[in-house]
Amino acid sequence: MQGVGFRPFVFRLAESRNLSGHIRNTASGVTIEVQGEPSAVNDFLLHLGQEAPPLSRITNITTRELPVVPETEFSILHSQGGEGVHTLISPDVALCADCLREMLEPADRRYRYPFINCTNCGPRFTIVRSIPYDRAQTSMAVFPMCPECQAEYDDPHNRRFHAQPNACWRCGPRLELRDQAGTRIECADPMAGALEKLQAGQVVAIKGLGGFHLAVDALNPVAVRLLRERKRRVEKPFAIMVPNTAAAEEFCVIDDAARRVLESVQRPIVLLPRLSSSPVAEDVAPGHRELGIFLPYTPLHHLLFAQGKFSALVMTSGNRSEEPIAIANQEAVARLRGLADFFLVHNREILLRCDDSLVRASARGVRQVRRSRGYVPLPVFLKEEQPAILAVGGELKNTICLMQGKQAFLSQHLGDLENPEAYKFFLEAIQHLQNILEITPEVVAHDLHPAYFSTHWARQQTAVRLVGVQHHHAHIASCMAENHLEGKVIGLALDGTGYGTDGKIWGGEVLVADYAGFERAAHLEYVPMPGGEAAIRDPWRMAIGYLAHHFGEEVHQLPLPWLRKISRRKIDTLVRMTRQHINSPWTSSCGRLFDAVAALTGIRQTVTYEAQAAVELEAAMGDATDHRAYPFALDPSDGGWVIGTRPLWETLLRDLDKGVPQSVISLRFHQGLMDVLAETVQLVRGRTGFDRVCLSGGTFLNKFLSTKLTSRLASAGFAVYTQNEVPAGDGGLSLGQAMVAAAQVRGEALLLPDGNAHALA
Repeated sequence: MQGVGFRPFVFRLAESRNLSGHIRNTASGVTIEVQGEPSAVNDFLLHLGQEAPPLSRITNITTRELPVVPETEFSILHSQGGEGVHTLISPDVALCADCLREMLEPADRRYRYPFINCTNCGPRFTIVRSIPYDRAQTSMAVFPMCPECQAEYDDPHNRRFHAQPNACWRCGPRLELRDQAGTRIECADPMAGALEKLQAGQVVAIKGLGGFHLAVDALNPVAVRLLRERKRRVEKPFAIMVPNTAAAEEFCVIDDAARRVLESVQRPIVLLPRLSSSPVAEDVAPGHRELGIFLPYTPLHHLLFAQGKFSALVMTSGNRSEEPIAIANQEAVARLRGLADFFLVHNREILLRCDDSLVRASARGVRQVRRSRGYVPLPVFLKEEQPAILAVGGELKNTICLMQGKQAFLSQHLGDLENPEAYKFFLEAIQHLQNILEITPEVVAHDLHPAYFSTHWARQQTAVRLVGVQHHHAHIASCMAENHLEGKVIGLALDGTGYGTDGKIWGGEVLVADYAGFERAAHLEYVPMPGGEAAIRDPWRMAIGYLAHHFGEEVHQLPLPWLRKISRRKIDTLVRMTRQHINSPWTSSCGRLFDAVAALTGIRQTVTYEAQAAVELEAAMGDATDHRAYPFALDPSDGGWVIGTRPLWETLLRDLDKGVPQSVISLRFHQGLMDVLAETVQLVRGRTGFDRVCLSGGTFLNKFLSTKLTSRLASAGFAVYTQNEVPAGDGGLSLGQAMVAAAQVRGEALLLPDGNAHALA
């Protein structure tokens, strides 16, 4: 990997053992040649893997003996051409402890310098234009190094050897404070000026590594409310940044797993249980039992807390709702005018947008919710060699995937492509990823949905082979790829929306699948979505859809107080729409089932962001305990099974009539869904003999369902595979698309008319 200090590490390791030879980057990776005493060579090899720099990743070490060509010293040679995908670009990572110590040391020449870095930390991915990763190919090219920085850069013994962003007060980027109109405010210390504004309760847009944040004091309810109103972010939670893990413990429950992730070099936002005593303003995450917390990862962030004495700052993406994060100074002023009162900017250009990553922490590691800064562009390492394929993902939470050889590179989170700015970002990301990886795809894979913007783009590409991939098949293939699985598996793909092969909206699917194809073994029963997409925004419509489907005209007689808040005429219209199939597409979506239960229970009638009803339904469980589970039907159909919901609604309605608390209803629903899914999987195993299960789709971001179902299936003798490296939701879809496309193309290549096996060109 370029830019992580591996070559100087090897130089120092060889020199300390009196070994001569050389190191260079080549098309196949890194080649090292050493000669010396056998014991010294063996010791060198032993420590090569054990003491490698923290940002490097060694996947394999092979050794062989060569005829001795006497050398007197160890040297670092220039890279050979054609490195391509074999030499990787590091993600942007958090400030290291050494640089932090120097920055806070008054006697150091970089004291309080907000752009301090070394080979162990700082920006990489968001400042590089193309490979090789040299300063001339980055946004640091416009900052010639001063003699002192140049000397560090040229010294293999220095930890800033070939640190491309290396700079100091004399030669590097600088901060500026600007007003709402973008006019520079003359002040000796822009940082102090920004802190003064934050302390006064104002909104400051702060330029970071991958874009701007909008910041306010998280303990100031007036400031938080102001930001929420300006951003028109009605209820979706804000993330907060705290100075250290000790401070995080004032807000959330922190276990060892959470501590490791919070303090990791990636510094993602971590979803953690909120303490009832938390002093954070209620409007930071209204109605949520979790907070998204992350630690400072840039020198600027550390200085904000060191000089400002804040306990927590809201640090939310610098954008208007659904737009990509702003990255350029003038762009930020133009797009964030009216949101921010002031702008703390700098003159180091950000070349590629990159939002903060969002994860859950567990004893098994990190579970990605949004994979972006800190993780991209690290590849997912694959089991088998693959052709060059570009997969363009879905419509929501879009990512793209560029695959070649044994590596699959997923882009950062790109957003929802129905937004014009997000679509432009999608196009930029395709070009940039191909550029820095030097991969020219032979195949483009896309979703089957004909109206997706990603599908439209793919179908305009005439110089490549196109492969359409069913949405839920891609989810299962994504889980298989991450876990290096081959052959057939039982796949549970649960989410909100996916275009089915029958033209209906799928989302509650049990598949028997491999990369080459799938069979639909079971699914949630089809129900109408009255109003189509309007039923996603208004879960009460989905509740009417289920009730009308099961109880027809009896809807008005059901004991549901919230129904009285909706006009009878409107309800009659929806019932008629479902009966006459007017703008009421059929769906088997698990996400819509969650919506309907949340609406029927009185938890959420309308939503202001995706999956809000499902999130709040899970949160409503609280600490409830109950051994009951709502029943579902499981009926044979067309060689498989249909999971029926009428028993669920009959029992749930009786509980509502009895006044059973929302927490207990939520728990019984979750337990009932888990039971019927486990039963379905066992039926599929009985028919097929397969005992490997992959869980994927956005519904498995539900912590209760994912954890409990995994445990239930494991106890029944299944090998259960989930996703950690890439999101289980649509952010991981592109990886599965790429793997399915590779299998289909490979299958066709092996079945040419001459009957012989053929490798892809």
